[in-house]
Amino acid sequence: MTYAITTRLASLLIGLAVAALLALGAWAPAVAQDAVVATLPQDIHFEGPAGAVGIAVLFGDPKKAGVFSERVRIPAGFKIMPHWHGETRTAVVLAGTFYYANGDQWDESKFKAYPPGSFLIEPAKISHYAMAKDGEVVLQATSVGPSSTIRIDQAKQ
Repeated sequence: MTYAITTRLASLLIGLAVAALLALGAWAPAVAQDAVVATLPQDIHFEGPAGAVGIAVLFGDPKKAGVFSERVRIPAGFKIMPHWHGETRTAVVLAGTFYYANGDQWDESKFKAYPPGSFLIEPAKISHYAMAKDGEVVLQATSVGPSSTIRIDQAKQ
């Protein structure tokens, strides 16, 4: 299913894509001439505490300037509370159904379900939250660092 977007949002997304391609264009020749990065699935190791989100950095360093790509594993039932990132990110759902919504306050009624193969763009500073409601979810995310995550305090119920 394809969702309609406003002309303003479309212009923003096109601008972000062009900026990303320009950044990659400046970066890619140095790497493309030196090495191929290839990782087999059995060589991907997630880091993080048991029962929480695991992250495996596939390329680059999210703490430094430059392109990075990471695999994100979200355990079944895990809630990623509202937050935002200082950088634009793209993500592809590789496994499971990813429940995702925008906003500063947790509200499961706003979730949309994204099955494997779904593609998302999270513009910088757009608050969002997510859940692996039905089972484990695996995402592949790419961005230009340095990466930052700002958590949003939730109103007391």
